[in-house]
Amino acid sequence: MKKTISLLLVVTTLLFSAKTLAQQDKSKRLSPPATVKQTIKSGATISINYSQPSLKGRTIGKDIEPMEGQVWRTGANEATVFETDKALTINDKTLPAGKYALFSISGKDSWTIIFNKNWDQWGAYNYKEGDDVLRIKVVPQKTETSSEILTFTIDLNGGIQLRWGNYMISFTVAS
Repeated sequence: MKKTISLLLVVTTLLFSAKTLAQQDKSKRLSPPATVKQTIKSGATISINYSQPSLKGRTIGKDIEPMEGQVWRTGANEATVFETDKALTINDKTLPAGKYALFSISGKDSWTIIFNKNWDQWGAYNYKEGDDVLRIKVVPQKTETSSEILTFTIDLNGGIQLRWGNYMISFTVAS
């Protein structure tokens, strides 16, 4: 009887350990990790680390985030991380060099892009407006082609774009 209980404990421990290790491999997630990094012409190096959800036939704002008027992690899994090695100017406002959670709030006529100092968090569950370093307003654009996978790009001139479904959200940074 003791051997059976011991064997059961060993098997349970091994299965639990294997599951934990598998979860650490982020590339196996349904929304895999992605990074875009660019040194822009003005000299700042910017990176965005995020997870890429897929639409899979779902409708943005109905079946999948972002939901209008609600804070969104601007990706999946952990909060999207926006990092810059130099202070940036965005819409005539200054964002100091550093690492930030990139949140957003969608709306019909405008989106709010939020740079929050609490970058190391899961989703937006612990989001606190008091930790916001910078907020900007952007006008969403509708695209003719749909992007199945959420994708960020950064160009050499500091243009940053998010494409998701038929939405394109863009803003420009300078250092």
